[in-house]
Amino acid sequence: MGGKISAFLVVSALAGALFAGLFIPLTVAAGAAVNGASALFASLPSELEVERPSQSTKVLTTDGKVIATFFAENRSSVPLAEMSPFIKDAIVAIEDSRFYEHGGVDGHGILRALTSNLTTGARQGASTLTQQYVTNVINESLAAKGQDDQIMLNGQKRVGDKLREMKLAIALEKKFSKEQILEGYLNIVFFNRDAYGIESAARYYYSTTAKELTLPQAALLAGLVNSPSFYDPATNPENALARRNQVLANMLAQGKIQQAAYDAAVATGTDLSITPSRQGCAAAEIAPYFCSYVSRLVLNDSTFGADEAERERKLYRGGLTITTTLDSRLQSAAQAQVDSTAGNNPGRWGAALVTVQPGTGRVLAMAQNTVFLPQEGKFDTHLNFNVDKYDVNGGDLNGAGGFQPGSTMKPFTFAQWLNEGKSITATVDASKRVYPTGFPWKSSCGKVLGAYSTAEKTAGRDAAEDLQNAEEGFYRSMPVNYGLYNSINTATFASAAQLDFCGIQKVVDSLGLKNGLDSSPVNMHQVGNLLGAIGVSPLNMANAYATFANDGTYCPPIALTEVTTAEGERLPVQQSSCKAVLKPEVARGVNHVLQDVLKRGSGVYISPKVQQSAPAAAKTGTSNNNGATWVVGYTSGLATASFFGDALEGQQRAGQNVTINGKFYKGIDGYMIAGPQWANYMSQIAGLYPTNDFPAPPASMMNSQPSSPATRSSPTAPSAAASTQPAGE
Repeated sequence: MGGKISAFLVVSALAGALFAGLFIPLTVAAGAAVNGASALFASLPSELEVERPSQSTKVLTTDGKVIATFFAENRSSVPLAEMSPFIKDAIVAIEDSRFYEHGGVDGHGILRALTSNLTTGARQGASTLTQQYVTNVINESLAAKGQDDQIMLNGQKRVGDKLREMKLAIALEKKFSKEQILEGYLNIVFFNRDAYGIESAARYYYSTTAKELTLPQAALLAGLVNSPSFYDPATNPENALARRNQVLANMLAQGKIQQAAYDAAVATGTDLSITPSRQGCAAAEIAPYFCSYVSRLVLNDSTFGADEAERERKLYRGGLTITTTLDSRLQSAAQAQVDSTAGNNPGRWGAALVTVQPGTGRVLAMAQNTVFLPQEGKFDTHLNFNVDKYDVNGGDLNGAGGFQPGSTMKPFTFAQWLNEGKSITATVDASKRVYPTGFPWKSSCGKVLGAYSTAEKTAGRDAAEDLQNAEEGFYRSMPVNYGLYNSINTATFASAAQLDFCGIQKVVDSLGLKNGLDSSPVNMHQVGNLLGAIGVSPLNMANAYATFANDGTYCPPIALTEVTTAEGERLPVQQSSCKAVLKPEVARGVNHVLQDVLKRGSGVYISPKVQQSAPAAAKTGTSNNNGATWVVGYTSGLATASFFGDALEGQQRAGQNVTINGKFYKGIDGYMIAGPQWANYMSQIAGLYPTNDFPAPPASMMNSQPSSPATRSSPTAPSAAASTQPAGE
């Protein structure tokens, strides 16, 4: 008995000193001890900067569907009015029954806790909801700055820490209303590693919203915050129910609910309906690789922070709403198509589709037949088949780095042919197969490199074999348009021999084509690149062809339309910045011939016939070893690149003597797999966007005229061979 009396006297003395320190601005105290306590208390900070807590970022399609969520803490803040009254009453009942009576620090609670702790040995807390909110705000600020090692939990606090917490709580109560503090607390408090704040907790445990929480649900979640692990209803249901019932008992005792409601609530079980949180692009609802592309655009852009670490914090903690250009209708069709192209795909062949809108550069769909994370029977990779490896500033795009485009490069040489005033139907000598070292190519800005000569190659010189076509019978004179729509390699070289390579280079550069591995220009002075020897990304190919569809006006590809912060501030994003890079008549001439690819040329066997329902133009392409095959085609409203081939790192496999989706191929050409992939997809979605007729080229461009032979008086004396020799279809 004497021990308890002594303990009580000690408690009383401590409490008196504490109260004197707490309320020194309001009372007159005497004595050295009190003066010391008040001096200590006065020296503590009294201002707490309450910032919005870490919130989840959402990435949306252009039509408002969620692509993915990014978070360090899964939190979606909601106003108090959007919370069930049960959760507001429950949290007050169990955590701070005198919340509406005290000014931030509850003297009665402190005395009660001290008495209990010193006289019975039981630990009893005395922190009010306001004090808990202060602690959460401080810890959240540290976490947001990456200073997790400085976060202090209740059991680690010293007397000075508690005094600071109390003073900040008192100051907070003077600055904010009770409703504001309660709203802030319920939005910041930790419920589960996948649920921060009441909205996320409601979604995680009950697949509902904070506003729709029932009495037993709210009571269970309110009981959880005291010890989220011990009271977790998923792992410790008995503990959770006991705690919930204590919350309900408190609510009954405090007059917040009636007996009937209490009886009904305690009769229920945990009744969980857990919705696991999904975070990042690997868990994207749709378009995981487009999601990856978008995240890299944000992380590479100084608009979102001074360095990548700051941008990452904004992405994972900033509560951004990122609205993208993706059209969910096109994306669903594209994903279904690439998934069906290779079937079970034990050979891990890659299939990809990407669509761009002519006139805006908006990326409307981006799909490939892989998964981010390993799954049995699935082709998994983190690489995005549709984009470059790096952006022009060296920022990582997580791309595969492009694939050899083969004959899909030929229209760019043809565009320069028309740009130099030559006729669509002019005749070229496609019988010529040898382009030896020293051939007099024309270039007003550099030296053309590369040689096609079996004789030189046999002699050990740096040259490729004589130029070949995919089929015999085309080594003859022919109209240049016939050579293009039938994809005759020797016709492309014969036309290039009459052109200034600087003009071809300018066309390729102006259409945004880049080396997919390092984003450097595609060097068209290397003659092998006339036939697509350097890897280019499907996105850039689709966008280049979109320029033809858009009457020669180029629009850089864009993926973001709007980014807003949690406070509603709009951040600047890339806008459509289109410019004319080809004469309209040149683009129309290209369109005219590429329509014939589907009607009578290398794409005639592609089925279904897109052009029967919408005017369409396209070009097929196949790499030298058939390991990369393409169709890039467009209507007036959509431009799509379709790729099928070896997408494994290194890209060394040949697409020869292989079985794909149950069918054997001696050699895969662009029209065989990439073609139907493009056609099936475009047939489904073309009508969702304009399908206007392409304007005809001027009549003067159609006049038949012989072409001039190449000038041979000024040889450029090239010294390097073509690096590869893609074969056209």
